[in-house]
Amino acid sequence: MSADAFSLAASLRAGEVSAVAAASASLEAISRHQPDLNAMTEVLASSALAAAAASDARLARGAGGPLEGVPVTVKDHIWLAAVRATNGSRAYADFVPPDDCVAVRRLRDAGAVIVGKTNNPEFCYRGITDNLVFGLTRNPRDLSRTPGGSSGGAGASVAAGLTHLALGTDGGGSIRIPASFCGVVGHKPSFGLVPKEPGFKGWKSLSVDGPLATSVRDAALMLSVIAGPSALDDTTVPVDVGDVVGAAISPGSLTGLRIAYSADLGFAPVDASVRAAFATAVSVLASLGATMIPAAPPPADPTALWNTFALAEGYASEGPLLDSWRSHMSDGTAAIVEAGASISAGTYVDALHERNAYSAAWARFFASFDVLVTPTMQMTAFPVGRLRPDTIEGRPVDPFFDDWCTLCLPANLAGLPATSVPAGTDADNLPIGLQVMGPRWSDALTLRVAAAFEAASATR
Repeated sequence: MSADAFSLAASLRAGEVSAVAAASASLEAISRHQPDLNAMTEVLASSALAAAAASDARLARGAGGPLEGVPVTVKDHIWLAAVRATNGSRAYADFVPPDDCVAVRRLRDAGAVIVGKTNNPEFCYRGITDNLVFGLTRNPRDLSRTPGGSSGGAGASVAAGLTHLALGTDGGGSIRIPASFCGVVGHKPSFGLVPKEPGFKGWKSLSVDGPLATSVRDAALMLSVIAGPSALDDTTVPVDVGDVVGAAISPGSLTGLRIAYSADLGFAPVDASVRAAFATAVSVLASLGATMIPAAPPPADPTALWNTFALAEGYASEGPLLDSWRSHMSDGTAAIVEAGASISAGTYVDALHERNAYSAAWARFFASFDVLVTPTMQMTAFPVGRLRPDTIEGRPVDPFFDDWCTLCLPANLAGLPATSVPAGTDADNLPIGLQVMGPRWSDALTLRVAAAFEAASATR
């Protein structure tokens, strides 16, 4: 397989490889790795090979889109017409969406060959990937470890080389967690940039669809295809974010950029190995010409505010399932759903007011800085069979929900773009991620900084 999707797309256009051969290689890799990883929920061999043959015909005519013939996967949670979307739940074990999500339709229109769907936890509630429909997904970097979640199957599929591109979702780190744990690139787009409808009801104000990828330029390429407003999703906004692909391909010098950096945003526990890798990453960015300034918005743990939206919106979506499906839900899922029942409409509206002030504080911060870099995750991948680490930097983790993804939450609450790029490993050779956040709609800039860091890291 080519080094990344970007180079594979070029080889396909040049006639150096056929789309059928690329799809066959991807399907062979899935067959070989699925028994160990369990990353896939559906393998679409027949339709993928048919789509690849159609891509070859277009390529032979000198036609085709920017992803013509490139294999991709789609998260189980995301609607793909005529293919099961279980959302990791027995309640939807037989649900087959009637329509494609707009982002999926755009991938198809760009020539992408969808080879299968990837695993996620029930209702995408967890930062690990396990459910009672498809079971446990493992991290290809270490099979005893979690790939993260909720786009854990997507992260594992890219890290194992099943495809170079995977479409995931991120409502509280669900693209960035597996990107960091699996050592791949993940980009959480600005809220409103990528259509996510039609789809499941949950987390409408938090979640976005976006890419996990082998390289930053791959992530930018997928983003360029799926971004843009749609009448089918009234949360999308017609904003031009610029040339995201050009920014990733030719990031240039970072001279003139004011980059704030914080290992912990002033409040979060972060393990020593992650702090050490982050310090090295800051030095790399400084060597590229950026002005590095230790700074962060006023310290405020966003977990309680994020929980209000996640729990209230989760209950609105999944609460109606409790009467019939409570006993069929994954460990702890029903308790999370039920917790949203006590959040009143008034409390939710008050939280909207608080969230606006929170977003405004981030906007004021970015008036002084171009981007902010942090670690993506506060720790490296922990063992499978657990919902969370017990401690981070010696501090206990709240067992109720995902109180260990704290550095991811600001981007979801404030609608910010955030790119996770590999930034080394710990003593156990487990990946560590660097997160690049910017003001809303600065997706091209976060990708540019991530691409510059990626290139510099490759030469070290």
